[in-house]
Amino acid sequence: MKDLYSASEAASALGISLDTLRRWDKTGRIKVERDHANRRVVPSSEIDRLRNDGSGRNISARNRFRGIVTDVKVEGLIAQVEMSVNEPVLLVAVVTRDAVEELQLRPGMQTTALVKSTNVLIQR
Repeated sequence: MKDLYSASEAASALGISLDTLRRWDKTGRIKVERDHANRRVVPSSEIDRLRNDGSGRNISARNRFRGIVTDVKVEGLIAQVEMSVNEPVLLVAVVTRDAVEELQLRPGMQTTALVKSTNVLIQR
């Protein structure tokens, strides 16, 4: 394991864009250092801190929808999760059975759907 990562390596490890890493640096959300050529380098401890906070805040997603799970259908390895986001809006995500079990998703539960590009992540 390296002690310092380039900005692009750190962004990749965190699942964010290089622009997001630069923005986080400017706002103080991530602590970066500068190398001899004045380029951003990120200590591995910062990457670990942001990866392991468990809140999902480190995921770069502009669209987060709080909602209530209204239905969970599991068939084989795949599951369909329906969430009421804002009456009458219904969000439907197809996820793995493992994800449903790990998050213990069930009707009536409050969740957050993170929409990133064509993917929807469900956070508890």
